Amino acid sequence: MGERVIPLTDWRRTAPPLRTASVMPEGPLADTFGRPLRDLRISVTDRCNFRCSYCMPKEVFDTRYNFLPHAELLSFEEITRLAGLFAQVGARKIRLTGGEPLLRKHLENLVEMLAALRTPDGQALDLTLTTNGSLLSRKAATLKAAGLNRLTVSLDALDDAIFQRMNDVGFPVGEVLAGIDKALEVGLGSIKVNMVVKRGVNDTQVLPMARHFRDHYGSAVSLRFIEFMDVGATNGWRLDDVLPSSELLQRLQQEWPLQPVTSGVAGETAERWAYADGRGEIGLISSVTKAFCRDCNRARLSTEGQLFLCLFGTHGHDLRALLRGGASDTEIASAIAHVWAERADRYSEIRGSASAPSSTERRVEMHYIGG
Repeated sequence: MGERVIPLTDWRRTAPPLRTASVMPEGPLADTFGRPLRDLRISVTDRCNFRCSYCMPKEVFDTRYNFLPHAELLSFEEITRLAGLFAQVGARKIRLTGGEPLLRKHLENLVEMLAALRTPDGQALDLTLTTNGSLLSRKAATLKAAGLNRLTVSLDALDDAIFQRMNDVGFPVGEVLAGIDKALEVGLGSIKVNMVVKRGVNDTQVLPMARHFRDHYGSAVSLRFIEFMDVGATNGWRLDDVLPSSELLQRLQQEWPLQPVTSGVAGETAERWAYADGRGEIGLISSVTKAFCRDCNRARLSTEGQLFLCLFGTHGHDLRALLRGGASDTEIASAIAHVWAERADRYSEIRGSASAPSSTERRVEMHYIGG
């Protein structure tokens, strides 16, 4: 855990040059398993004001860590251009992530630019954002006015002492809850709260979290429990630290009757359960014990324009080089299509097997491409 990590800029451009064509791709894209491209996650900064152990442990991401200089980041205009091209080849949803995306100055300007994009049939994109909630109280109104549709807030405990230990910067849980209240007040609907559950660290908070969001918000907020994942190479992941969703569900069902909810959304990551009395629902994201790779329709764009095809990826594809090298929209769209057509990622399905990526291949860190 104390090992100095090679800055991402030193190793990420190891992929072969991107193939381009002079003809715009037509029809929906499909990868080698027939999975379409529907969801684009865009990291707008590699910085965060929290130091959660499962994402950016303080021993690694300290004051000496080399974060990207501003000139390396994609500009809002570059992000919007790429997002528009992804929409042309099938993307229907954009999620802004980080790091902590609200640390990016004037993010509402980017939201407004993305909200103006349209699919080939004239539909607006589903525009959402994931945040740790620390700046949400002051940003919610401007984000809503700019055109943000939905919001996901990360919150790993209701008990203030546990939460402050987990974020490792002493940030109080009350300010995150105030941000959620503000988001609801300004009309940001369909709010989801994500709790990463780590056995022996915050699993005592499962029932208090469920009780709080059920009693205070009902169906206005959906709480989702995420199995602790082996993302990146710095979070000290061990299988023993994973609380399986099946065990977590048993804990919840001992307290409240729950009914399964059938989802008609392709690529849905959460298994949904509704409270029998109608007081909202919870979700279970089980990427360790019940992988959902076969339905994954997500691409990830890093802070400085690397296209990753999996949260557990080991290398990206440099779209920024095309952007800043004078490539046309057709050439960039064709490069995206070529990359997606060759996609064969399914790490969670093969984790621990002989066909899993070698441990010598350093996986990308979550703060760099979002969760």
